[in-house]
Amino acid sequence: MATTPDAPAPVPTDASTPAAAAFRVEHDLLGDRDVPADAYYGVHTLRAVENFPITGTPISAYPELVTALACVKQAAALANRDLGLLEPHKADAIVAACEEIRAGKLHDAFVVDVIQGGAGTSTNMNANEVVANRALELLGHARGDYGRLHPLEDVNAGQSTNDVYPTAVKIALDFTAQRLLDAMEVLRAAFAAKAEEFADVLKMGRTQLQDAVPMTLGQEFATYAVMLEEDRKRLAEACALIREINLGGTAIGTGLNAHPEYAALASRHLRALTGLPLTTADDLVEATQDAGAFVQLSGVLKRIAVKLSKTCNDLRLLSCGPRAGFGEINLPPVQAGSSIMPGKVNPVVPEVVNQIAFEVIGNDMAVTMAAEAGQLQLNAFEPLIAHSLLKSLTHLRAGCLTLAERCVTGITANRDHLAHLVAHSIGLVTALNPHIGYEQATAVAQDALGSGRSVQELVLERGLLTEARLREILHPDNIARPHAR
Repeated sequence: MATTPDAPAPVPTDASTPAAAAFRVEHDLLGDRDVPADAYYGVHTLRAVENFPITGTPISAYPELVTALACVKQAAALANRDLGLLEPHKADAIVAACEEIRAGKLHDAFVVDVIQGGAGTSTNMNANEVVANRALELLGHARGDYGRLHPLEDVNAGQSTNDVYPTAVKIALDFTAQRLLDAMEVLRAAFAAKAEEFADVLKMGRTQLQDAVPMTLGQEFATYAVMLEEDRKRLAEACALIREINLGGTAIGTGLNAHPEYAALASRHLRALTGLPLTTADDLVEATQDAGAFVQLSGVLKRIAVKLSKTCNDLRLLSCGPRAGFGEINLPPVQAGSSIMPGKVNPVVPEVVNQIAFEVIGNDMAVTMAAEAGQLQLNAFEPLIAHSLLKSLTHLRAGCLTLAERCVTGITANRDHLAHLVAHSIGLVTALNPHIGYEQATAVAQDALGSGRSVQELVLERGLLTEARLREILHPDNIARPHAR
């Protein structure tokens, strides 16, 4: 998470400069602008903040993205130093500034909106300026003294937004996805623990909301654990795809203005800094315009959301009541459910996870349209792709942890009620069919339906099975699993 930066080093002043000037003057192609003297960002960032007051969410809302940008800038500085293209003292200052950002400092200086025109140019400029101004301080110079160390000439050397931004986004997505994978494991383990706890609880399974055949409540909960594990594997596969980067391709993938050895060196340094097995794409022109890996990741997140929402639907249905519904399980009460109905408790945790799922599904459509809208050698809409995917990953993680900690771990089974439902369900005759024959089973079912009596009672009354044999057949270990007749 972003933290408040340490107090910067004192800025040297001379007799002609006020000790606490309110602004400094910076220049770009549009002219001069006053930038707050104490700002780590510069004129390019200032214009971007003015141009894109869209969401009110700065890029610092995603700490992993800021950290990833610092990793890219640090790797670039190291590569340029190795190639003799960046003076060692400048490279060292840039590296030190990036290290501070990676440690959580200066994040509040990353102020541009997450949604922006320009394919991420404003984000890259913001990073260049923050790194440059902090590096200047570390060298003992004033912020904005770009004649000594420049945001574009030095920090952005050998780079373009078009290789920096997608590379940083992919790293940020990978970092964030690992946190989601961990959260999914917490939820999977919670369901698995409940599956073990409920292994001996017999209940009726349902298809199309009608009584089907008996199963155990443990089997029902084990299903949710298995689904989560399957989706964890799919997410891990998607992460492998986003580890292919285009750093070194510069503007369109041809590598213009980059040293021939820069891409390999920068990638090597970036692997060391991130701990990720990043690879440089074989064709950087293709990699610069292709958003396929983002689409793939988004599709997996939609899959996770859909299945997680279905699970929450089940939890709400199984717990509905408590008297006039299924009432098979109890969700832990976490807050009052009504301002008018005393004692009412609602399934608020599954409900919030449902809403996260709906959001993720919508985000997937946004990613789809943004990826499709790319033209020729660049996709200009990667800021929306990044925002959508980072939101989905972050919210899914929070949803998994909330569901595990505030719902699943506290679920209890209404064992007596479940046993009563099994005893009085017509679906029970399906389990008895191999033992008493289809015709007898049909007759018992019709009688039970008409009289309201239990299937077990009628089977015993008709002498179709002994009590001991019936108890054996209906034991959870037998009725809910394949077995020989």
